[in-house]
Amino acid sequence: MKKTQIISDKNLKSLKIRNTLIKILNKSEPLKSNIIIVIGGDGFMLKTLKKHKRSKKFFYGINSGNYGFLMNKLSTKTIIKNLHKSNVISISPLEMIVKNNKNQIKKHLAINEVSILRQSRQAASLSIKHGSKQVIKRLVSDGVLVSTPAGSTAYNLSVHGPILSLNSKKLSISPISPFRPRRWKGKIVSYKSKIIIKNLNPKKRPISAVADNIEVRNAKDVIVKTNQSIKFNLMYDKNRSLQKKIKIEQLRRETT
Repeated sequence: MKKTQIISDKNLKSLKIRNTLIKILNKSEPLKSNIIIVIGGDGFMLKTLKKHKRSKKFFYGINSGNYGFLMNKLSTKTIIKNLHKSNVISISPLEMIVKNNKNQIKKHLAINEVSILRQSRQAASLSIKHGSKQVIKRLVSDGVLVSTPAGSTAYNLSVHGPILSLNSKKLSISPISPFRPRRWKGKIVSYKSKIIIKNLNPKKRPISAVADNIEVRNAKDVIVKTNQSIKFNLMYDKNRSLQKKIKIEQLRRETT
Protein backbone atom coordinates (compact mmCIF):
# COMPACT_ATOMS: atom_id res chain seq x y z
CA MET A 1 0.00 0.00 0.00
CA LYS A 2 1.27 3.48 -0.88
CA LYS A 3 2.13 5.79 1.99
CA THR A 4 -0.25 8.59 2.91
CA GLN A 5 0.84 11.81 1.22
CA ILE A 6 1.83 14.73 3.45
CA ILE A 7 1.89 18.27 2.05
CA SER A 8 3.36 20.89 4.35
CA ASP A 9 3.81 24.63 4.34
CA LYS A 10 7.47 25.67 4.56
CA ASN A 11 7.42 27.54 7.86
CA LEU A 12 9.24 26.06 10.86
CA LYS A 13 6.10 25.14 12.79
CA SER A 14 4.63 23.24 9.84
CA LEU A 15 7.88 21.38 9.17
CA LYS A 16 8.16 20.42 12.84
CA ILE A 17 4.62 18.99 12.80
CA ARG A 18 5.44 17.15 9.56
CA ASN A 19 8.50 15.47 11.11
CA THR A 20 6.51 14.48 14.19
CA LEU A 21 3.72 13.08 12.05
CA ILE A 22 6.08 11.03 9.88
CA LYS A 23 7.46 9.32 12.99
CA ILE A 24 3.93 8.51 14.22
CA LEU A 25 2.80 7.19 10.83
CA ASN A 26 5.91 5.04 10.46
CA LYS A 27 5.01 3.23 13.70
CA SER A 28 1.36 2.68 12.80
CA GLU A 29 -0.47 0.51 10.30
CA PRO A 30 -0.59 2.10 6.84
CA LEU A 31 -3.52 4.45 6.22
CA LYS A 32 -5.54 4.52 3.02
CA SER A 33 -3.50 5.95 0.16
CA ASN A 34 -6.33 8.26 -0.93
CA ILE A 35 -5.72 10.59 2.06
CA ILE A 36 -3.63 13.74 1.76
CA ILE A 37 -2.59 15.35 5.05
CA VAL A 38 -2.18 19.12 4.66
CA ILE A 39 -0.16 21.01 7.31
CA GLY A 40 -0.48 24.80 7.38
CA GLY A 41 -3.17 27.46 7.68
CA ASP A 42 -6.40 28.07 5.83
CA GLY A 43 -4.63 29.86 2.97
CA PHE A 44 -2.28 26.93 2.42
CA MET A 45 -5.23 24.51 2.46
CA LEU A 46 -7.07 26.58 -0.19
CA LYS A 47 -3.95 26.62 -2.37
CA THR A 48 -3.49 22.85 -1.99
CA LEU A 49 -7.12 22.04 -2.79
CA LYS A 50 -7.03 24.10 -5.99
CA LYS A 51 -3.77 22.43 -7.04
CA HIS A 52 -5.52 19.05 -6.71
CA LYS A 53 -8.91 20.18 -8.07
CA ARG A 54 -9.40 17.08 -10.25
CA SER A 55 -8.23 14.71 -7.54
CA LYS A 56 -10.70 12.43 -5.76
CA LYS A 57 -8.51 12.36 -2.68
CA PHE A 58 -9.58 13.13 0.88
CA PHE A 59 -7.88 16.09 2.58
CA TYR A 60 -7.17 16.17 6.31
CA GLY A 61 -5.85 19.55 7.46
CA ILE A 62 -3.64 20.11 10.49
CA ASN A 63 -3.46 23.71 11.65
CA SER A 64 -0.11 25.43 12.05
CA GLY A 65 -1.46 28.91 11.33
CA ASN A 66 -3.66 31.25 13.34
CA TYR A 67 -7.40 30.56 13.11
CA GLY A 68 -7.40 27.41 10.97
CA PHE A 69 -11.13 27.26 10.28
CA LEU A 70 -10.67 24.61 7.58
CA MET A 71 -8.14 22.66 9.64
CA ASN A 72 -7.96 20.23 12.58
CA LYS A 73 -5.95 20.65 15.75
CA LEU A 74 -3.01 18.26 16.03
CA SER A 75 -3.21 15.68 18.79
CA THR A 76 -0.19 13.38 18.68
CA LYS A 77 -1.93 10.85 20.95
CA THR A 78 -5.11 10.49 18.88
CA ILE A 79 -4.06 11.45 15.34
CA ILE A 80 -4.32 7.91 13.93
CA LYS A 81 -7.71 7.34 15.55
CA ASN A 82 -8.88 10.74 14.30
CA LEU A 83 -7.83 9.93 10.74
CA HIS A 84 -9.71 6.61 10.82
CA LYS A 85 -12.90 8.03 12.36
CA SER A 86 -13.09 11.49 10.83
CA ASN A 87 -16.21 12.88 9.17
CA VAL A 88 -16.08 13.84 5.49
CA ILE A 89 -17.63 17.00 4.04
CA SER A 90 -17.80 17.51 0.26
CA ILE A 91 -17.90 21.09 -1.01
CA SER A 92 -17.93 22.61 -4.49
CA PRO A 93 -16.05 25.83 -5.27
CA LEU A 94 -17.18 28.97 -7.01
CA GLU A 95 -15.91 29.64 -10.51
CA MET A 96 -15.04 33.25 -11.30
CA ILE A 97 -15.02 34.27 -14.97
CA VAL A 98 -13.64 37.77 -15.55
CA LYS A 99 -13.50 39.91 -18.68
CA ASN A 100 -10.90 42.66 -18.25
CA ASN A 101 -10.53 46.02 -20.00
CA LYS A 102 -8.61 44.32 -22.85
CA ASN A 103 -11.48 41.84 -23.32
CA GLN A 104 -9.31 39.01 -22.07
CA ILE A 105 -11.09 36.21 -20.21
CA LYS A 106 -9.63 34.93 -16.92
CA LYS A 107 -11.01 31.99 -14.92
CA HIS A 108 -10.23 31.06 -11.31
CA LEU A 109 -11.77 28.95 -8.54
CA ALA A 110 -12.78 30.23 -5.10
CA ILE A 111 -13.59 28.01 -2.14
CA ASN A 112 -14.41 30.84 0.28
CA GLU A 113 -15.48 33.86 -1.74
CA VAL A 114 -15.16 36.01 -4.83
CA SER A 115 -14.48 39.65 -3.89
CA ILE A 116 -15.02 42.64 -6.17
CA LEU A 117 -12.93 45.53 -4.87
CA ARG A 118 -12.39 49.14 -5.87
CA GLN A 119 -8.96 49.56 -7.44
CA SER A 120 -8.45 53.28 -6.81
CA ARG A 121 -9.60 56.04 -4.46
CA GLN A 122 -12.88 56.11 -6.39
CA ALA A 123 -15.72 53.93 -5.09
CA ALA A 124 -16.88 51.10 -7.34
CA SER A 125 -20.13 51.51 -9.34
CA LEU A 126 -21.67 48.10 -9.97
CA SER A 127 -24.82 46.42 -11.23
CA ILE A 128 -25.61 42.91 -9.98
CA LYS A 129 -27.89 40.25 -11.44
CA HIS A 130 -28.53 36.61 -10.70
CA GLY A 131 -29.65 34.99 -13.91
CA SER A 132 -32.04 37.43 -15.61
CA LYS A 133 -33.20 38.94 -12.31
CA GLN A 134 -31.83 42.29 -11.16
CA VAL A 135 -30.38 42.15 -7.64
CA ILE A 136 -29.42 45.81 -7.59
CA LYS A 137 -29.37 48.28 -10.48
CA ARG A 138 -26.53 50.44 -9.16
CA LEU A 139 -24.40 49.87 -6.07
CA VAL A 140 -21.80 52.48 -5.15
CA SER A 141 -19.46 50.94 -2.58
CA ASP A 142 -15.96 49.71 -1.83
CA GLY A 143 -17.06 46.49 -3.53
CA VAL A 144 -19.14 43.38 -3.10
CA LEU A 145 -18.44 39.73 -2.38
CA VAL A 146 -20.08 36.42 -3.19
CA SER A 147 -19.55 33.83 -0.48
CA THR A 148 -20.03 30.08 -0.19
CA PRO A 149 -21.34 28.56 3.08
CA ALA A 150 -17.79 27.37 3.88
CA GLY A 151 -16.50 30.92 3.40
CA SER A 152 -19.39 32.72 5.08
CA THR A 153 -17.49 32.95 8.40
CA ALA A 154 -14.40 34.47 6.75
CA TYR A 155 -14.28 37.80 4.84
CA ASN A 156 -18.07 37.67 4.44
CA LEU A 157 -18.56 37.78 8.22
CA SER A 158 -16.16 40.72 8.51
CA VAL A 159 -18.36 42.80 6.17
CA HIS A 160 -21.46 41.80 8.20
CA GLY A 161 -22.69 39.24 5.70
CA PRO A 162 -24.91 36.33 6.85
CA ILE A 163 -23.46 33.05 8.12
CA LEU A 164 -24.78 30.24 5.92
CA SER A 165 -25.32 26.68 7.10
CA LEU A 166 -23.18 24.19 5.20
CA ASN A 167 -26.22 22.34 3.84
CA SER A 168 -28.18 25.51 2.99
CA LYS A 169 -27.48 25.30 -0.77
CA LYS A 170 -27.21 29.10 -0.77
CA LEU A 171 -24.71 31.80 -1.68
CA SER A 172 -24.43 35.18 -0.01
CA ILE A 173 -24.04 38.48 -1.90
CA SER A 174 -22.74 41.07 0.58
CA PRO A 175 -21.80 44.72 -0.04
CA ILE A 176 -18.51 46.14 1.22
CA SER A 177 -19.01 49.59 2.80
CA PRO A 178 -22.08 50.53 0.70
CA PHE A 179 -22.50 54.26 0.01
CA ARG A 180 -25.55 54.18 -2.28
CA PRO A 181 -27.95 52.67 -1.35
CA ARG A 182 -26.46 53.06 2.12
CA ARG A 183 -28.72 50.57 3.87
CA TRP A 184 -28.55 47.75 1.31
CA LYS A 185 -27.68 44.58 3.26
CA GLY A 186 -27.14 42.23 0.33
CA LYS A 187 -29.03 39.13 -0.77
CA ILE A 188 -29.01 35.36 -0.28
CA VAL A 189 -29.48 33.36 -3.51
CA SER A 190 -29.49 29.71 -4.61
CA TYR A 191 -26.13 28.01 -5.09
CA LYS A 192 -27.30 27.26 -8.65
CA SER A 193 -27.45 30.98 -9.47
CA LYS A 194 -25.25 32.60 -12.10
CA ILE A 195 -24.31 35.94 -10.59
CA ILE A 196 -23.36 38.68 -13.05
CA ILE A 197 -21.50 41.74 -11.78
CA LYS A 198 -20.88 44.61 -14.20
CA ASN A 199 -18.61 47.59 -13.73
CA LEU A 200 -20.74 50.58 -14.76
CA ASN A 201 -17.81 52.97 -15.09
CA PRO A 202 -14.59 51.01 -15.79
CA LYS A 203 -12.54 54.03 -16.94
CA LYS A 204 -13.16 56.28 -13.95
CA ARG A 205 -13.85 53.58 -11.33
CA PRO A 206 -11.62 50.53 -12.00
CA ILE A 207 -12.18 47.36 -9.98
CA SER A 208 -10.36 44.11 -9.33
CA ALA A 209 -11.91 40.65 -8.94
CA VAL A 210 -10.37 38.28 -6.41
CA ALA A 211 -11.02 34.53 -6.14
CA ASP A 212 -9.95 33.79 -2.55
CA ASN A 213 -6.41 35.20 -2.96
CA ILE A 214 -5.98 35.35 -6.76
CA GLU A 215 -6.55 38.82 -8.22
CA VAL A 216 -7.58 39.92 -11.71
CA ARG A 217 -7.27 43.68 -12.17
CA ASN A 218 -9.25 46.09 -14.38
CA ALA A 219 -12.34 43.88 -14.50
CA LYS A 220 -15.29 44.93 -16.67
CA ASP A 221 -17.65 41.98 -16.23
CA VAL A 222 -17.55 39.18 -13.67
CA ILE A 223 -19.61 35.98 -13.67
CA VAL A 224 -19.70 33.90 -10.49
CA LYS A 225 -21.27 30.44 -10.35
CA THR A 226 -20.85 27.19 -8.45
CA ASN A 227 -18.73 24.62 -10.30
CA GLN A 228 -20.63 21.47 -9.37
CA SER A 229 -18.29 19.25 -11.41
CA ILE A 230 -15.58 19.75 -8.77
CA LYS A 231 -15.91 18.25 -5.28
CA PHE A 232 -13.38 18.75 -2.49
CA ASN A 233 -13.54 16.08 0.22
CA LEU A 234 -12.50 17.55 3.57
CA MET A 235 -11.93 15.39 6.66
CA TYR A 236 -12.71 16.65 10.17
CA ASP A 237 -12.33 15.23 13.65
CA LYS A 238 -15.70 14.09 14.98
CA ASN A 239 -15.85 16.72 17.73
CA ARG A 240 -14.73 19.59 15.44
CA SER A 241 -16.71 19.17 12.22
CA LEU A 242 -17.07 22.05 9.77
CA GLN A 243 -20.82 22.18 10.47
CA LYS A 244 -20.09 22.53 14.19
CA LYS A 245 -17.56 25.32 13.60
CA ILE A 246 -20.10 27.24 11.51
CA LYS A 247 -22.79 26.70 14.16
CA ILE A 248 -20.45 28.04 16.86
CA GLU A 249 -19.88 31.19 14.80
CA GLN A 250 -23.66 31.60 14.31
CA LEU A 251 -24.24 31.34 18.08
CA ARG A 252 -21.34 33.68 18.76
CA ARG A 253 -22.86 36.32 16.49
CA GLU A 254 -26.31 35.94 18.13
CA THR A 255 -24.88 36.50 21.61
CA THR A 256 -22.61 39.47 20.84
